[in-house]
Amino acid sequence: MTTQLTPAPRPRPHAPAALALKTPDFGGSSFVAQVRVLTGRSLRAMATDPGIVLFGLIQPVVILFVLTQVFSRMGMPPHFPDGVSYLDFVLPAVLVDNAAQSAMQSGVGLVEDLRNGVVARLRSLPVHPGALLVARSLVGLVRSAVQILVIMVLAMTVLGYSPNGGVAELALSAGLTLFISFALGWAFIAAGAWLRRAEPLQNLALIVIFPLMFASSAYVPVADLPGWLAAVAHVNPLTYAIDATRALALDVPGLDHAIPALLIGAVISAAGAFAALAGFRRPL
Repeated sequence: MTTQLTPAPRPRPHAPAALALKTPDFGGSSFVAQVRVLTGRSLRAMATDPGIVLFGLIQPVVILFVLTQVFSRMGMPPHFPDGVSYLDFVLPAVLVDNAAQSAMQSGVGLVEDLRNGVVARLRSLPVHPGALLVARSLVGLVRSAVQILVIMVLAMTVLGYSPNGGVAELALSAGLTLFISFALGWAFIAAGAWLRRAEPLQNLALIVIFPLMFASSAYVPVADLPGWLAAVAHVNPLTYAIDATRALALDVPGLDHAIPALLIGAVISAAGAFAALAGFRRPL
């Protein structure tokens, strides 16, 4: 009589081990460490490139002197705030405009990484896909902070900028401008992740930023704009941002626009980050 041996059942993997097989392995470094390394890499590359440093500092200076010297020679509109010079009035708009331009450069930087092989090399390493995007956003924030400092120092020392708000209010105004730059940076990073070409991205920035700046309270009060343009300015997100930064710096009405500006910026940041990650994950 032959006895048939039944093979012992194979041990089933525990649930945690099975889940571990499906979890991407991004190496031993944390997400924060990866962001820190990638941010430092981009900042060093930017600081050691004379062209980037030179043009990055010239751009805000040109905007500052052109806008303030050209428009200050014009007559003041009827609803212009009393006791405020045109330089004081327009400088917050110059800062916001510079923040938007700096945000666009964040998208251009991502496009360059996509096209010069940096992203391809990083994808062969255990690096989280979002680490490079966050690093690009932080680099743009540093660039914008340096440009804001340059603009404000030049405005105070050369042009006589003397806002009515105190030092704390001026710092809050600069902080709000940086937040705007951060939010717009994510929008342009998302555009760069999907377009993957610098020229269409720059054209998109020109089409979006230029009309929005002039259809806002940047250069004249909204009440002095033509009717149809004033209607656009009332729903323009940049109007809320400019009014809030101006109210902080000059101690004039408009601080109630700070909360809408923060909320709109938070929505743009979240939507931009989601879209950027989706576009970045596409095959090269």
